[in-house]
Amino acid sequence: MIQPPTLRDVYEARKTIAPYLARTPLHYSAGLSQIFEADVYLKHEEYHPLGAFKGRGGINLLAHLSEEERSRGVITASTGNHGQSIANACRVFGSRALIALPAKDPNPLKVAAMEALGGELVFYGDSFDEAKAHAERLAREEGYRYVHPTDEPLLIAGVGTQALEIIEDLPDVEVMYLPLGGGSGVAGACVVANAVNPDIRVRAVQSETAPAGYMSWQQGQLVQASMSTFAEGIATMSGYELPQRIIRHILDDFVLVSDDELRYAMGMLVEKAHTLSEGAGAAATAGAFKQRESLKGRKISITVSGANTTAAHLEAALEVYRQSQ
Repeated sequence: MIQPPTLRDVYEARKTIAPYLARTPLHYSAGLSQIFEADVYLKHEEYHPLGAFKGRGGINLLAHLSEEERSRGVITASTGNHGQSIANACRVFGSRALIALPAKDPNPLKVAAMEALGGELVFYGDSFDEAKAHAERLAREEGYRYVHPTDEPLLIAGVGTQALEIIEDLPDVEVMYLPLGGGSGVAGACVVANAVNPDIRVRAVQSETAPAGYMSWQQGQLVQASMSTFAEGIATMSGYELPQRIIRHILDDFVLVSDDELRYAMGMLVEKAHTLSEGAGAAATAGAFKQRESLKGRKISITVSGANTTAAHLEAALEVYRQSQ
């Protein structure tokens, strides 16, 4: 059984990542604080050069691979941000990067970014999970080093460094909201918060039209579910073993939001916090907004996990936001 990372692993990951990625800011948002009647701080993971938090995990993982593993080439599956992370890390450490992604409706900006970073794209199937199964087959048949999108302790330790930064910058944070797709970011936050201060409440947010992670957590077993969300960064059809094992008894709450609630949150971040986000990047904001009545007077962090949106998605989000005013 794969062992989950520890707080020490997260600290080690921070040392590994530091030469390649700068610490991201945690900024107080006056606009959101007024709306929530709480002290709201945004963790700006969209400030990373790749525009998303996933870059932390890729660097940490590739740095720890052997020369033999790197020489075989690395293959993974992604809808975009994880793929950019692996492609970038392979570029840094001199390894070939193959990325399987759904052939149906890929995000063109993420496709272009992965190609610009040197990733070799393999389009397959209609969903992330079909692309993932194809990547696993190619790894077995051709000998690549397969990188699971979530069930990799080094990935979870890497992305867990964002939670470590939040707690260092805001030691009295009470509630941390993060998006959940595969679950690596939330799992990393649970590892850190539980070790540093178990009183910190970690809450995950997922689209109700892609609820496999929520259902897996709720039922205590891995569940597959339908998926139709526009937010490809959290568009998964199943729960994943290692993140679910970590969050099962640590995660405080799990919030499901509609796709229009994601769009509304994207618009609210633009107007009230001058922050650009993609659908998945706005998920934590949508979840916190949904629970805002219970957050009054509290100190909360909201992770803006990525900003790799398209013009069409942004236009749709702003329209939903305007119509709701």
